[in-house]
Amino acid sequence: MRFNVSSSSLSNRLQTISRVQSSKNALPILDCILFELVGGELKMTASDSETAMTTTIEVTEAEGEGKFAIGAKQLISSVKEISDQPITFNVDQNTFAIEINYQNGKYNLVGQNGYEYPLPSAMNGFARSIAIDAAVMFNGINRCLFAAADDELRPQMNGVYFDMATENITFVASDGHKLVRNRVFSARADEASAFILPKKPALLLKTVLPKAEGDAVIRFDDRNAEIQLTGYVISCRLIEGRYPNYNSVIPTDNPFRVTVDRLAFISALRRVIVFASQSSALIKLHVDQGTLTVSAQDLDFSTSAEEHIMCEYEGMAMSIGFNGPFLLDVLNSIASNDIVLELADPSRAGVITPAEQEENEDLIMLLMPMMLKD
Repeated sequence: MRFNVSSSSLSNRLQTISRVQSSKNALPILDCILFELVGGELKMTASDSETAMTTTIEVTEAEGEGKFAIGAKQLISSVKEISDQPITFNVDQNTFAIEINYQNGKYNLVGQNGYEYPLPSAMNGFARSIAIDAAVMFNGINRCLFAAADDELRPQMNGVYFDMATENITFVASDGHKLVRNRVFSARADEASAFILPKKPALLLKTVLPKAEGDAVIRFDDRNAEIQLTGYVISCRLIEGRYPNYNSVIPTDNPFRVTVDRLAFISALRRVIVFASQSSALIKLHVDQGTLTVSAQDLDFSTSAEEHIMCEYEGMAMSIGFNGPFLLDVLNSIASNDIVLELADPSRAGVITPAEQEENEDLIMLLMPMMLKD
């Protein structure tokens, strides 16, 4: 088997799909990337047994067809050092000896039988399909993925929940301390359905969706999902179980509204958070007529800081505590110039929304408070 391929295209695709691979694989062959040459196209797949990512690249002067696997680390390290030029693969399909020829030299590698490479489970006959604009899907995942949990006791929380209805699609993530609900009205399903996408394939989608064009097509059944994008296909096992009723925990009657410049708030937080206790990362917010005070202190080292920001607020004076890094994550995931912080009392969750919602979106972020010490 023989074929020519562009070194730069090959290197870029290999580096992208290799992000699927785990540092510790149960099967040694999963340390490899699967190559399959069929009809003048080269299909490459990387997998960790739960998630697989496949890409297809055009080749020239192809002779023969078949499958073989090559160790990912050595191949990627060697190919990325070759300047942009055609390189030739010669594969002995009996011994899986591989010779890679380029302008000034060659590499000799030993591959493995590609037919022994484990591939994702096939969909059952009840698989459903939905197409979502790639940019819409990217925004949906990007804005809520940071809130997904990493909880062995509640695996249903360890991903992004796709709640699909005939009127909209809602992206949700929560770890119990923070929650993001991004409802998108420009995307909808033919019938109500839902699934929980694990964190790892969601992270992979964040990488490739910005480069995709048109729609991302999702096929899914009760156990597996397959997402088809421009140049890539991601297959994964879905998280089983029922996602909690996220709407029931979002307060609808927080009476106090603080409107503040988001970037000014972020800048103040970054300066003040340096002085927060390392164990709790507690940030105190105090709102009064037209002023938001951001403060932190570390009693163990007798250090403290506070900063005042202009805001729009006409309610009674009140204080509330939040985890500083969590609050920064929330603010960094909003694109609006101003944000609205809706509060009720120091023991109830704060709701953070953009002052101006983007077109066809309804974005709500919820952050649980921390107890303030008198």
